[in-house]
Amino acid sequence: MQPTERFAQLFEWQRNAVPLDEAAFLVAAHAHPGLDVDAQLTRLDDLAARCPSATRDGVLAHLFIDEGFHGNEDDYYDPENSMLDSVLDRRSGIPITLSVVAIEVARRVGVTFVGIGAPNHFIVQDQASGAYIDPFNRGRVLDGGDLARLYGGAALPPSDPLEIVGRMLANLKGIYAQRGDTEALRWVLRLRVLLPGTPESEHDELRRLLAHLN
Repeated sequence: MQPTERFAQLFEWQRNAVPLDEAAFLVAAHAHPGLDVDAQLTRLDDLAARCPSATRDGVLAHLFIDEGFHGNEDDYYDPENSMLDSVLDRRSGIPITLSVVAIEVARRVGVTFVGIGAPNHFIVQDQASGAYIDPFNRGRVLDGGDLARLYGGAALPPSDPLEIVGRMLANLKGIYAQRGDTEALRWVLRLRVLLPGTPESEHDELRRLLAHLN
């Protein structure tokens, strides 16, 4: 099955049942033709299997100390920071992709992290303790002052897989638009319009880009 068709099928499911890891790798498969998504999922399995402690702190120590995951501050807008296979390769990424790694590794060991989005940042929350964690800053557990700076005291609703994948694609759309990469914009918008609730304006934008091919 082609990555676009497989991606479309995922979002026919109930939104909370969408497999976040698979959806994220399918995004990457459009930038990296031939990517073996199932093999990439196994890489996450293997990463989780090496985690020595099935606890919040165990997951954080495993990912951000032992495995060395960290935020890419030197080249934040590199599109590879949004490709989950590259994040696994390089052990670096942006807040949302590092959060996906944390969510999915934690899930595999029985720890529940949920994504929390804000306009300019993305973090996770450990459901058992209620603690907020910043994967971009090597899994730092945030205090009240950190949260006030990030969110201004607003409520912190969790993001479901649909919202997370939509935001990943929105990030890529902005990067490729800034670079003038219309070929990449086409595939990003093809995926965006498959997501329930995508504005009609983005459907129109895709139609305009495709019209230029004729």
